[in-house]
Amino acid sequence: MRTMGNILWLLCGGLFSGLGWIIAGVLWCATIIGIPVGVQCFKLSKISFMPFGKEIVSHGGAVSCLVNAVWLLVTGLEMAFANFVVGCVLCITIIGIPFGKQFFKIAELALAPFGKEVRDKT
Repeated sequence: MRTMGNILWLLCGGLFSGLGWIIAGVLWCATIIGIPVGVQCFKLSKISFMPFGKEIVSHGGAVSCLVNAVWLLVTGLEMAFANFVVGCVLCITIIGIPFGKQFFKIAELALAPFGKEVRDKT
């Protein structure tokens, strides 16, 4: 079921969500100071490409809070808003609700991605 969900996810907008994280990572890596932020974007893009069967574990500290504040102002609001809107559109139909829930999970991650890790649900 997880594999089928991830395949359908890519067709229902997950590909664009994952590419958004990749593009954000490339733009952050354009500056030397932003390289750690870009690397985190690349790590978190895997949940945007295949969110079914994954969970987000939080374990941040003071530095993560500071980086999240900068992230939110520069990139986070736009990514969170886009994922939220797509999630709302998908939740209009009953079939789209599982996909909409995954977009909401990614929108929450886009608000504060640092100090978080993606793990398999096992």
